[in-house]
Amino acid sequence: MITPTPTTSKDTAVQNETYLIRGARLSSGDTTDLILENGVIAELGIGLSRAGATTVEAEGLIALPGLVDLHTHLREPGFEHSETVLTGTRAAASGGYTTVFAMANTSPVADTAGVVEQELSLGEQAGYARVQPIGAVTVGLAGERLAELGAMAESRAKVRVFSDDGLCVSDPQLMRRALEYVKAFDGVIAQHAQDPKLTPGAQMNEGSVSAELGLTGWPAMAEESIIARDVLIAEHVGSRLHICHLSTAGSVEVIRWAKARGINVTAEVTPHHLLLTEELVRSYDARYKVNPPLRRAEDVLALREALADGTIDIVATDHAPHPAEAKECAWAEAANGMVGLESALSVVHESMVETGLIGWVDVERVMSRTPAQIGRISGQGLAIAVGNPAEITLYDPAARSDFAVEDLRGRSINSPYLGTSLPGRVEATFHRGYATVFGGELVPLERIQELVAAHA
Repeated sequence: MITPTPTTSKDTAVQNETYLIRGARLSSGDTTDLILENGVIAELGIGLSRAGATTVEAEGLIALPGLVDLHTHLREPGFEHSETVLTGTRAAASGGYTTVFAMANTSPVADTAGVVEQELSLGEQAGYARVQPIGAVTVGLAGERLAELGAMAESRAKVRVFSDDGLCVSDPQLMRRALEYVKAFDGVIAQHAQDPKLTPGAQMNEGSVSAELGLTGWPAMAEESIIARDVLIAEHVGSRLHICHLSTAGSVEVIRWAKARGINVTAEVTPHHLLLTEELVRSYDARYKVNPPLRRAEDVLALREALADGTIDIVATDHAPHPAEAKECAWAEAANGMVGLESALSVVHESMVETGLIGWVDVERVMSRTPAQIGRISGQGLAIAVGNPAEITLYDPAARSDFAVEDLRGRSINSPYLGTSLPGRVEATFHRGYATVFGGELVPLERIQELVAAHA
């Protein structure tokens, strides 16, 4: 737990933009002090001091580069009853994130330069984390004609990731054209791999459990066939392809084959697909309804192994907030999706670190450095080193608690982990050198707005 020096109150600490963090453990296992000043890491070493700095006793805490989520649904504009940029980035900060990539399925859809610039501005105004817009691949997500990819890339938002997430770009010719187009500016198409003709009315993973429950099955091949098609298109075009929320063992094998062939493809897995299985659907609790669906235990194990060996490149939350009425209803009518920003690091800790599959150096890679590299953003995902931006998360790996509604800082509470014992706790998040979370609590909006104004 973070302990400011006795002469420093928590209120004073969050107002001071110079921090001396003492005794933090890096992902490498080394212990160091850090001085954060003027938005950068000013010094690293043992026995550091700085007059006037807020001193944070961080013994036992792990210092990670600020987390980067390549797959977040912030819902604004258009669906503010579920989430806003402000509430979503507060959720992100509480989970240790300093950057989130905002998916395009808003209203209006983020398919023009004007909409992505609006989202960028909302993130800048909120101040809790960087918001990097993702542009739609097709106009209105309709899958009929390409959106203004070049204009979004040249806009102030400098969009480099494009996705119709929530819907698949199912037309192979359109997918080819999109990959060809973004190649000119080193963009990437992030595909929601789901063949719509194989999933009409699908409610859960297809298999023995779906047959037993009488729910329409969602076959693994609906995901795997699109991935197989698209990696071949990407190879032919010579462009970058990213696969969203991989969920099956078969998909892992396709990605593994494509990488061995030298195809420029990356892939992500969600925290919930690393921990939860289709067996939870037996409860008919719609918190467990998600797209792609929770799969078999065998799939979970394959995904974990693939993340550990690098076949899967990153963890992305697919944070998908919904109002209570969209989840507190019959399974068939319920919306797909789970919130995940606040719990992601703990779930990765539980499923990957505590199982011995990866260490904290790997967590840094899959939750910070590589997502930033795929998204082509600067100043994020960088090593904790002198001169680099002060984008840092302090995490207590020894903590453990039952995840509760009080841990959710966004507008919606559709978490599958409520009541579940999870390890770890984010003690502090620093964005642009100032604290957005301190002592495990969000810094008040009024103070964040003062800091945003000072940095403008």
